[in-house]
Amino acid sequence: MRFLSALFTLALLLVVAGGIAIVTLFSHYGKDLPDYSYLKDYQPPTLSRIYADDGRMMATIAEEQRVFVPIKAIPKRVIEAFLSAEDQDFYHHNGVDYSGIARAIFINLQNLGRDRHPMGASTITQQVAKNMLLTNEVSIERKIKEAILATRLEKVLSKDRILEIYLNEIFLGNRSYGVAAAALNYFNKSLDELTVAEAAYLAALPKAPNSYNPVRDHEAAVARRNWVIERMEMNGYITHDEEQTAQKEPLEMHPRGEAEVVTADYFSEEVRRLAVEKFGEEEVLDGGLAIKTSLDPRLQEIATKALRNGLISFDRRERGWRGPVTRMTSFSDWQKQLKRIAIPPGGEEWELAVVTGLTNTEAQIGLADDKRGSIPWSEMKWARRELPDDQFGPAIKRPVDVLAMGDVIMVESVKAGEDGKAYPANSYTLRQVPVVQGALVALDPNTGRVFAVNGGFSSHISQFDRATQAMRQPGSSFKPFVYMAALDKGFTPSSLIMDAPFEYVQGPGLPLWRPENYDGDYLGATPLRVGIEKSRNVMTVRLANAIGMPTVVEYAKKFGIADDMPELLSFSLGAKETTPLRMATAYGMIVNGGKKISPSFIDRVQDRDGKTIWRADQRDCKDCQTIGWLADAFSPDVPDTREQIEDPRTAYQMVSIMTGVVQRGTAARLHDVGFPLAGKTGTTNDSKDAWFIGFTPDLVAAVYVGFDDPKPLGSHETGASVAVPIFREFITEAMKDKPAVPFRQPPGLRMVRINPATGALASLGDKISIWEAYIPDTEPQDGQVRSILDGVKGAASEDAAAAFSTPGVGIGTEAVNPTVSGGSSPVPNPDTLQRLVPPSPSPTKSDTSTMGTGGLY
Repeated sequence: MRFLSALFTLALLLVVAGGIAIVTLFSHYGKDLPDYSYLKDYQPPTLSRIYADDGRMMATIAEEQRVFVPIKAIPKRVIEAFLSAEDQDFYHHNGVDYSGIARAIFINLQNLGRDRHPMGASTITQQVAKNMLLTNEVSIERKIKEAILATRLEKVLSKDRILEIYLNEIFLGNRSYGVAAAALNYFNKSLDELTVAEAAYLAALPKAPNSYNPVRDHEAAVARRNWVIERMEMNGYITHDEEQTAQKEPLEMHPRGEAEVVTADYFSEEVRRLAVEKFGEEEVLDGGLAIKTSLDPRLQEIATKALRNGLISFDRRERGWRGPVTRMTSFSDWQKQLKRIAIPPGGEEWELAVVTGLTNTEAQIGLADDKRGSIPWSEMKWARRELPDDQFGPAIKRPVDVLAMGDVIMVESVKAGEDGKAYPANSYTLRQVPVVQGALVALDPNTGRVFAVNGGFSSHISQFDRATQAMRQPGSSFKPFVYMAALDKGFTPSSLIMDAPFEYVQGPGLPLWRPENYDGDYLGATPLRVGIEKSRNVMTVRLANAIGMPTVVEYAKKFGIADDMPELLSFSLGAKETTPLRMATAYGMIVNGGKKISPSFIDRVQDRDGKTIWRADQRDCKDCQTIGWLADAFSPDVPDTREQIEDPRTAYQMVSIMTGVVQRGTAARLHDVGFPLAGKTGTTNDSKDAWFIGFTPDLVAAVYVGFDDPKPLGSHETGASVAVPIFREFITEAMKDKPAVPFRQPPGLRMVRINPATGALASLGDKISIWEAYIPDTEPQDGQVRSILDGVKGAASEDAAAAFSTPGVGIGTEAVNPTVSGGSSPVPNPDTLQRLVPPSPSPTKSDTSTMGTGGLY
């Protein structure tokens, strides 16, 4: 009896001592613990998403790929899977599961020597404490602090709140933070679409997400998933039959498909930059913003394809074959060798192949997965070897002159040749990434909403966006703004401008400047309209000299082409650098009737709670919330707040003139598109930059092509030969099945039938006549052409009329921006040379007292 009493006393002392030790331990480690009160209102960092106009996602912006989902929206099946895997007694303990610790110790002792997963003892609350408040240090001290914080968290947070934080914070591999992001990244599903097996797999990941990759660690991943399914059945969450079915389900990843995600890398990057500029980097990375953009996925796809095809076509025409990706020295296990070779940046849409045989008519190739095919001679006859300094190797006559056995090359499947003749099955064309670059941007001229942006051949080569960032000379595509300024100063589309050689006095100590036309000829007295249609360089300079360069600079600023510009005559020919986006926007302000617009990529932005915090359209619309039957018959009155920066009559005159560029001028290869179209080509010195900006009444697109390190595209390459074909492919697809809408004519114009070659009233004998738009009382009279200069009636020269009416003459030619220096052009005959000096102030359209009725300049 005395022994039992002593034993009881000893046990009591041990318990008291243990209790004191535990209290002391908790008191010691409970000091200076992190503040956990912020978790009451904690919102985890959430990715921001960028959406296209049709609602499809384009990209995400985040440091951690996380989609926050409230606990009430998380399906019961997902919660049960995680509770079974991580903390089956979560809703019954106070943060530390002492019985769970004992059970884990017991089960792990039983499983010694067996191939079973060790059972953990950390509760979900403890994991939240560790992930949110502590470090991942492996130590007893951290475990004690973790337990203390877990018990405290349970006192201030509800169980559902703790579980909500856990399920949205936990890292599950594959760049996924939280269960919603993991469901998308692993299975391309929302949480409510997950099967039992898929939910169990996600619940299997928290312990070691990088050890259970479904592709790389497939067997281990399946075993871990099946263990979770077994636990779900043991806990009564699923039946035995459901367990068996789920364990037999294959484990397969299903990345997001193209139908769900719109690929528009350059557009997305511009949106990201604008969002960071507007809201700050932290808010964009962690704020869970929903950014709705103006991108039209259909037009973006068309723009990408058109630009890529155009750059490939130019590369084949003007460059040459730069050789294979690499070469195999042995065909032993060539399939495995091929799979280990990385495809060069820019070639992501093509396949790698190895040359396995050569005949006189084709190259035989092997592709990954043991596919076989051939490249017909017609698909490689362009591939003359490119040498340094823009030189080329010898002429090629057969496949062996291009390729060799073992060459690893890029190819693309092709069904027919350029002549339309069908190829045999498994035929391919030889591909290489172009060295030339370009851009295409399309927008709505009425609102400035950007529909598509492609800033280069591939963002995998460079993320530099040539549509929004590349500052290049626009060349002759700037001319419409010079001519529009002249129209505002009193000129008319029929005013005669002298297309003849001259030299310009630049100032004391500076050489004379002698500009010339692209083709070196001169047409004499020529209607103003023809100067745009045929892109006459000398006429443009004379016109700029007449109205004064300060006026030209004013128009460049007014239309947003440049923030500043030197008042030098050469800049009237497009010497001031700008971007394709700025040029597209400027042309949009012409076609919309002279209304000020700014390009916009983002329509609106919502915060993580769905509240709109910013929108591009800031106009008030009192009746836009009208609902019910009245909405079908009632159109709300939304005010037009756009600034009128140009006389709409002048803007329409320029639209009409630029339709002539398409019908008869430098872009005549577009004349048969089948719908109203206008635009202007542009080429700079030595053909370093090629442009075309074109438009319909509701769509404007700018195309630019050039080398990043500026150098000539080719001796005969112009905007007409390089940029126009790209624009044609884009616009014909963009307008497919769309109604042909005419350009909108404002009031206050008089339409007169004229001969466009002479500018005079049309007569019965004229081979061609068009409707020309005039400000009332400025149209031609009695067969003569009005001018503002000296009151002398004049007529177009025979050379001008001949160049206009002769088929092929002037078509496709381009005015090149001349160098501002002496001797840049051949010295003309001194007897015909005119010397110009800077002009005195010229009359305006409203200064009708100075207007004459004829004459030349």
